[in-house]
Parts: sequence; structure tokens; C-alpha cells
Amino acid sequence: MKICLISFDFWHYDEHIVNKLKEKGVEAYHINIGAFTHKNFGARVKNTFSKVFLGKNLKHEKRQNFIIESLHKIGKQDQILVINPEAIEERVHTEIRKYAVRNIAYLYDSMSRNPAEHILHFFDTVFSFDDEDVAKFGFNKITNYNYLEYFPAEKQHPHLDLFYITSYDKKRLEKLNLLINKIDALHIKFKTIIAGKKSWKNQIFQIIDKKNIHILKFRRKNIPQQSLPKLYKNCKVILDLQRQNQMGLSFRIFEAMALEKKFITDNQNIKNYDFYNPENILILNKDYSNVNKSFFESGYQKLPQEIYQKYTLDNWVNTVFKLNQS
Repeated sequence: MKICLISFDFWHYDEHIVNKLKEKGVEAYHINIGAFTHKNFGARVKNTFSKVFLGKNLKHEKRQNFIIESLHKIGKQDQILVINPEAIEERVHTEIRKYAVRNIAYLYDSMSRNPAEHILHFFDTVFSFDDEDVAKFGFNKITNYNYLEYFPAEKQHPHLDLFYITSYDKKRLEKLNLLINKIDALHIKFKTIIAGKKSWKNQIFQIIDKKNIHILKFRRKNIPQQSLPKLYKNCKVILDLQRQNQMGLSFRIFEAMALEKKFITDNQNIKNYDFYNPENILILNKDYSNVNKSFFESGYQKLPQEIYQKYTLDNWVNTVFKLNQS
């Protein structure tokens, strides 16, 4: 069987799908649009000039053509999975459709954040992790996946009580500031990494109270995904604050699952999943007043094996590509 994945894999989550397919004996390809870069400095300057003076992004156009060129090289596929298809032009979807016996889409974001109605007719199956979109558009429901190796809590010796990593997002940082103020009296060890351009620092200081700045650590570059497990192993509890207009589960909950970490989130929808256990997962109320010291002091309650297995990458791949069907 030949399967191709097409995605902007900036965070290197999607490559795990390709590796898992190869483990299963599938001839798997990954057209990683995000890895396509300018050939040299001259090309970068040319693209900047084009964007500023002609209103045309040459890099975007080359990335779109890169998809078509890559398909020409690998040929017809039994299945093609496109992640976040709204970022790909309709002319390119027309070509992708020609190369796929079965064409699949997975929406990482909600339709309210990234509308994709205009290209959905190209796909045989559309998967989404957003409950509202599943109900409204009739998509197939699937969550993100647990891609990490299981590492039990008893083998870890964390120094932090709470850890949070985020990119710059004004709404989430406002929520973070409120949370820091609420838990200040608990005297817990809390660290946050904010990754992104240094220019955001000035804006952050206008959002976060000065007395809370010591909790924040700034990085100009994003943290490589393969470095995340080490960071998470050093904490008892992982924090996850939702993006605006998104109901689906982020990768954080599945990383917490693999490393047996407790979890704090403002995603009210998480209580509807079978892995939800209030001993492991604290759902913040509106004013964040329900965080208490005992949540950090009590141990993690292990999940039943059948529930843990349900959210693994192995099961995700079998489900999306129908590999466990005869």
C-alpha cells in the first residue's frame, strides 16, 4: 500500500504519522510543505521585494508548486492525507485528487478559525477534532494522538509543580496572568516558556503584571518538539490554555497522558472524554478560583490500558487509513 501525507509540519508532529506507517510496512511519503525554503539569500530578497511592491508571495506559490512536483515524482497513491487543507490552493487540490484513490483531510483547527468549506468537496473523508464542527458539517470525529513512548510517573523526579509552554497569544496570556494571581498564595513552583520573536516582549509586559514576570522565560526560537518530553518530565502538572474559538484537544493532553502528568485546562469539553478523571485533570472555572494545593500534592491515577491504547498514534493511524479492516 502507498500512502502520502501532505502537511505544513512546522512542529514535527506529522512526521510521527509517516514513521508509524513505515513501521506497519506501508510505503509512506511525506510532502512537508513547511520544510520548503528559499534556495539562497538572493531568492529571499526577491520574495521580499515581490511581497512589498507587487503584493505577490513567491514563496507561497513555490510551495504550492512543490506539492504538485512531489506528486509527479512519487506517482499514484492508494491514500493521501492532507492536514489543514485550507492552506492549499484549489488548483493544487485538483491535482492531489488525481493522484489519490482515497483522499482524506484532517482539520487541526476549527472551521471558525480556519474556514475550509471551499475545498471539502475534494475529499472522500474529512476528520476533525472539534465537536461543534463534527455536529455542524458531519465530519468524522477523531482527536489528536499520543505519539510519545509511555514513561511512568514513578520513574520521574520533577522539580516544578506546574509548567506551561506557549507562543505569543494575547488572550491566552491574559488568562495566564489571571491564573498566576489566583495561585500566588499556594506557593507552588511554576514556570512558563513563551517562545517567539523578541518584539513580542514589549507587548507581554503590558499584559502580564510586573510581579508575575519572574515566572516567564522567553525564547526567540520555538522549542523543538523532541525537547518537550524532557521539559514535561520536570513538572508534576502541565497547564494548557485554549485558543479562542477552539474546542478540540491539543497535543498537550496526550503528552501528559504518555508521561502520566496531571493536567490543568480551561477546556470545559474535556470532561466529555472517557479518559477524564478529576483526580488527574482540573478544569478551571471562570475566575480560576478552584485551583487548590491538594491537586498538586496527590498522585496521578493510572488510566485503564484500553483507554490509554485508544488515544495512541498506532490506533489513530489504523482508524484514519482503515488499516485494521480486512
